[in-house]
Amino acid sequence: MEEPITLAVLAGTTREKRESIKAARYVADFAEKLPDVEVIFVDPKDFNFPGDGNDPEGKDPRYSDITAKADAFFIITPEYNHSFPGSLKRMLDSELSNYNHKPVALAGASNGSWGGVRAIESLVPAIRETGLVVLSWDVYFPRVQDIFDEAGLMKPEYTERYDDSLKKIFDELLWLARLLKRGRKELDTRN
Repeated sequence: MEEPITLAVLAGTTREKRESIKAARYVADFAEKLPDVEVIFVDPKDFNFPGDGNDPEGKDPRYSDITAKADAFFIITPEYNHSFPGSLKRMLDSELSNYNHKPVALAGASNGSWGGVRAIESLVPAIRETGLVVLSWDVYFPRVQDIFDEAGLMKPEYTERYDDSLKKIFDELLWLARLLKRGRKELDTRN
């Protein structure tokens, strides 16, 4: 039996008509089926991040608890104006110490054919600064509005492709999460 991993799946926007929430829920549902993985779904609409930065008054204690507990993260970001949403940046900025030496996988979503690649390209430098360890490949949901139906379920013709992609990325993410979890424990015993 593998060491249990707590995974926080972060939806990347608070936008009202967000299509990327469907991809985020799909990723979370996929992860729920994996053995020895506890999934915490994080919708930024459910949290309050007043102000900017990593100051105590800018934190939401519920999100602080999640990031402290999480061994790994999976962020699903939409692409807005060739970048990622400010709500995602605000959420990431609030918890620097809780992200350190934990892995993160990324998925992009867009209404166009790029699938959020430019959002991820602009997100990676910000994520590295938090101390999260970014995987070397990503998952993309181009034309996200065509991949999922109105109820938010993936259309059958896309399932095999995305299940294969998610299996590969989760194999890497969970392997790295277990490795870094052991490493963090070793660091804690030395300090």
